[in-house]
Amino acid sequence: MNHRTIILTLISLCFSGLSYAQSVTAAGNFMMGGTLGFSTASSSVEVQNSGTSISNEGTRATQFNISPRIGYFVSDNFAIGIGMDYTLNEIEEPVDLSDPNTEYESEYDSDLLFGPFARYYLPVGVDKAFFLQANFGFGSSEDQIRIGEDPQTVSNDVLAASIGPGFTIYSTDAIGIEALLKYNWARSNAQYNFQGENNETTTYTNQLDFSIGFQVYFNRLQRSAVDKGSGTAPVDEDEFY
Repeated sequence: MNHRTIILTLISLCFSGLSYAQSVTAAGNFMMGGTLGFSTASSSVEVQNSGTSISNEGTRATQFNISPRIGYFVSDNFAIGIGMDYTLNEIEEPVDLSDPNTEYESEYDSDLLFGPFARYYLPVGVDKAFFLQANFGFGSSEDQIRIGEDPQTVSNDVLAASIGPGFTIYSTDAIGIEALLKYNWARSNAQYNFQGENNETTTYTNQLDFSIGFQVYFNRLQRSAVDKGSGTAPVDEDEFY
């Protein structure tokens, strides 16, 4: 095989990969997927007093997150859609650190956001693509807090926006495994009662978030099946997913 043949083969492979990525993200296709997350954390505390040492469990935290979304490609490599983000956090605090048999008080907060998103793909290499995603969401959250000796559940109105880059790898079954890094901005308004008076607070949040998820790509009602060799998407009229 001479040098000219090698160069032509490499160029052919590059364009084949580009056609594959573009066929998955072609105008008229759908995408559906999201992310799912779960995490736990715990701590231990050692209390020293008058020459004695007591070890005890500290704060325990649990978080669950699910973010489904569905989108439609209005043009090649550009999709718009709608998504949901739900997060539930639970924190357990010991009442008395010096008591090994202490009880725990639980506090929780939950967030539920709905809103549109937009994503633009930049196909690179074989079966891979970078993308840029922007989200806008609005909804509500609930926080269980203690004000003085009075435990209260506080409701918040939340407005949020995020933007960030991502990277995805496609399979021949039109399933994309992706990683996404986002900058999140949020504003929440809360009202609560303290000593007989109504109070209102506004909180602004800035956060960087990294997540891993998946997307399934459909050609109308059919899965986008792709022949990597030809870069075309064969359609089976009798098989639906």
